Amino acid sequence: MGRTYKTEAVVLRSFRFGEADRVLHLYTHDRGRIGAVAKGVRKTKSRFGARLEPLSHTELLLHQGSGELHTVTGASLVDAHRPAREDPYRLSVGLVGAEAMLRLFVEEERNERAFEALTRFLEAVDGIPPGLRGRAALDPLALAFQLKLLWLSGYVPHLETCVECGGAEELVGYLPRAGGAVCSACAPTETVMLSPEGFRGILALLWTPLAETHGLGLGERAVRDVLAVVVASYEFHGGFRLRTLSA
Repeated sequence: MGRTYKTEAVVLRSFRFGEADRVLHLYTHDRGRIGAVAKGVRKTKSRFGARLEPLSHTELLLHQGSGELHTVTGASLVDAHRPAREDPYRLSVGLVGAEAMLRLFVEEERNERAFEALTRFLEAVDGIPPGLRGRAALDPLALAFQLKLLWLSGYVPHLETCVECGGAEELVGYLPRAGGAVCSACAPTETVMLSPEGFRGILALLWTPLAETHGLGLGERAVRDVLAVVVASYEFHGGFRLRTLSA
């Protein structure tokens, strides 16, 4: 039998399926991460194909049958996020965040805080200052969003004191297996070494609203240290790497 329901969703990824369909990876307000098929969406006369582009925030009518994939039966735009999708740099930043959502939130389980963080992130991507170039993996907004997702996932780095001895002096790096900072006396060989700028950068990105991260003025050493902590957290806690961070 199945049933039909309505929910807000963000399209994280889509790929072709068959001659005219697309399979969508969605993060929804009511059910968390789900997969859905949009039948006939690649036909020129499709009534909602343009509303299901990656990074689009939509209101969907979905039918849940007996299979794993839900079926899109209706779609209306909440926000197309055209500024994010039409600028190469902004798009690259947005795709980093989308992949992070895909890898960290894999369950069909409601998480309103994660959905709100995702929509705020996309709004902030729209507002990235024009003309920026560079590597999206080092963008302060992309890094801040990933740190906040790690926080929501229970993997936020503890950086105020050494996780081994409790001391607050001479902190030199991040120990993935312990989830926090270590001092020079306690640092084993697998420590991800961090500069003082890196420590300050991580804390600043964690506590600053997403829309304000580009105003922090973080230097290159700081953002590279933050990226190293994010990558190490993914590898240790999830056993994965984001492809978008290698681009």
